[in-house]
Amino acid sequence: MKIKSPQLLIFLLLVPLLLVLFCVYLSTYVVKETDQVIITRFGQVRGKPITEAGLQWKMPFIDDVNRIERRYLPWDGPASEMSTKDKTYLIIDTYARWRISDPETYFLRLRDERRALSRLDDILGSETRNAVAKYELIEIVRSDKDREVKSNQSLTQASESSGQSYAISTGRTKIQDEILEKAAVKLADFGIELMDLRFKRINYNETVRRRIYERMISERQQIASKFRSQGAGEAAKITGKKERNLLKLQSEAYRKVEEIHGEADANASAIYAEAYTQSESASSFYEFTKTLETYKKILTSDVSLILTTDSPLFNLLKSSGGVEESEEEQK
Repeated sequence: MKIKSPQLLIFLLLVPLLLVLFCVYLSTYVVKETDQVIITRFGQVRGKPITEAGLQWKMPFIDDVNRIERRYLPWDGPASEMSTKDKTYLIIDTYARWRISDPETYFLRLRDERRALSRLDDILGSETRNAVAKYELIEIVRSDKDREVKSNQSLTQASESSGQSYAISTGRTKIQDEILEKAAVKLADFGIELMDLRFKRINYNETVRRRIYERMISERQQIASKFRSQGAGEAAKITGKKERNLLKLQSEAYRKVEEIHGEADANASAIYAEAYTQSESASSFYEFTKTLETYKKILTSDVSLILTTDSPLFNLLKSSGGVEESEEEQK
């Protein structure tokens, strides 16, 4: 039978060709560099996971292509409140990096990434709580036990002397490694390789924060009191030394003054003796002037003076006629 219509001829040729192309399309798939592929037939895994990139074949209609991520994947855990060994409550936010190392085990046990993240939440959260509960607060806060902290030397010495120092034996880095090691063993059963885990943020509970601030203030006040007491002691030493030196200087100056006064008095007495012993009249004049000086010092308006007739002070008054002797006084 001859086909007279060219349109019909073209149609009859194209239909088989399109069917062939459609079957080829359904029988092939492309594996990307970032994918791993598992083929399932009626829900059962067929063959080994395909990890090489390129064009692959499958049975159309009955085989399903299940793509699994090959790259490193992030896990950002929820911030959770947990207690340390010294009963201090912290809010710790962690993150991790993981990848699917065994696609077949991963697919059979978890199927998709949503369930994998849920399992990571459970395992990593549990191991983090267990690790944090084993250590003191300062172990978790300090990144490394061997890190040298740059601080004021005098403050460090004052803090150590007041009993506030604490020896770091582990450090946050080792705690993170411990969590990573224990969690990796459990996640390996699900075909997951845990690459890294870190504490992203560590916050204090509000009650704990206030208590820490109060403790910091108390420690600084103790250090300040120590410095004040040391300063007061040094000030007392300096003041005592100053007073001692001042008294020494004053005593030496007084001794010098007294020596000068004594020497001057001696020289004056020698001069007086030499001047008033030259003649009897000079000696009498010296006695007269000295008696007047004595009267000037002792005879004032508010002084009552009682003298005997044989007193040396009374002789000058008697010789000047200022006093009349009675017969009874002469007796």
